[in-house]
Amino acid sequence: MHQKKPRSKYSIKRQSLPEALAESLRERILNGEFKGGEPLIQEAIAAEYECSRMPVREAFRQLEAAGLIVSKIHKGAVVTALPSEQIMELFELRAILECDILAYSLARMTDQHLDASEQILEELEGAYGDRDIAKVGALNWEFHRSLYVAAERVQTLALIQGINVQTDRYIRLQLLLTSAFEEAETEHRRILNLCKKRDPSVVEFMRDHITRAGHNLLDALRTRKGANAP
Repeated sequence: MHQKKPRSKYSIKRQSLPEALAESLRERILNGEFKGGEPLIQEAIAAEYECSRMPVREAFRQLEAAGLIVSKIHKGAVVTALPSEQIMELFELRAILECDILAYSLARMTDQHLDASEQILEELEGAYGDRDIAKVGALNWEFHRSLYVAAERVQTLALIQGINVQTDRYIRLQLLLTSAFEEAETEHRRILNLCKKRDPSVVEFMRDHITRAGHNLLDALRTRKGANAP
């Protein structure tokens, strides 16, 4: 009797395969399963997901466009590994763009916008309580984004989203290294409360919130590097 082949643990839906494959690989990169500098082998990935190399190549192109991998001669696709100054640059870019768009958005926020932000924040607070890093990463962006949509600045929001894709793994890493869940939860709740009051001081508080996260991450990375030194 012909036995049914066991399902791979990385099986995904076949519709829009390259997009689904890129999303699965993206999550594995963000969760740290694939480390910075680690090569991604097309043949090995195709075997894991039980698909041909063609959708893998397309998924790699999407990941490279998002800044998560880079193609190198003779090495193929490699997970990006940023030096500390470039990591901080990403957080500083976030602070510039997000504070600018928040200033535009603040006066245009409706109760419906704020209700949506409240709902996302409650989900995020639940993820903090569960220490669900993957869920925190996704909901952190959704919460920030919900505060900016009222500005209707499509190009700025697209730029911010692209930067957030790159900083997502570092935000997750910061939470893992520093256990700063309570601090992040408190600061996000304060940001929303200031927005509900239409208090313009929220813009500078957002700047501090983002840059502080970057500096805390770099401090944690230096501490870990020192602890691992021979």
